[in-house]
Amino acid sequence: MTVGVLAVQGAFSEHITALKQLGVHCIEIRKPADLTNHPLDGLVLPGGESTVIGKLLRELALFEPLKDLIQAGLPVLGTCAGLILLAGQIAEDDTIHFGTMNMVARRNAYGRQLGSFQTEAEFDACGTIPMVFIRAPYIESVGVDVEILARVDNHIVAARQDNMVVTSFHPELTADLTVHQYFLRLVQQKAKPCVA
Repeated sequence: MTVGVLAVQGAFSEHITALKQLGVHCIEIRKPADLTNHPLDGLVLPGGESTVIGKLLRELALFEPLKDLIQAGLPVLGTCAGLILLAGQIAEDDTIHFGTMNMVARRNAYGRQLGSFQTEAEFDACGTIPMVFIRAPYIESVGVDVEILARVDNHIVAARQDNMVVTSFHPELTADLTVHQYFLRLVQQKAKPCVA
């Protein structure tokens, strides 16, 4: 199994470390040739600064090929900024990046006082996991085709639609591999990534 990790900005190395612990071969995606030279089974869009990542994707000619892969069904995990990149709409912001997921996201939703925090919450049927939030977004609303995977303080912080899984938090910044395992089961095309 080969997973591409977008490596233009943000916490990509931590995702690679987590995936390697699970025996996954990772490719750092920095240019279009990285996509054409390596057939991918999955893709990770890491946390970072969504505005910067969006700009770099266009400057590096990665935006269209990545969007095509996602729309064609390539499994993708978007964390924090990756969630913003996939959102079909961003609250109080006209910017749309890939726009492939039927949800409204709110950038920096927790504000300055709660800009960064840690907690634990249920993640789908996988049990309680640690969650690290860093100037995180949350999902304000979802379409009927989107499954809610986790909530914190009644805010949606993880969701899935078809081949796309997103989290507001940074699973790569904890020792817990649940979210990465969930994503890899999706990559392996199992109907339900977790069993209660």
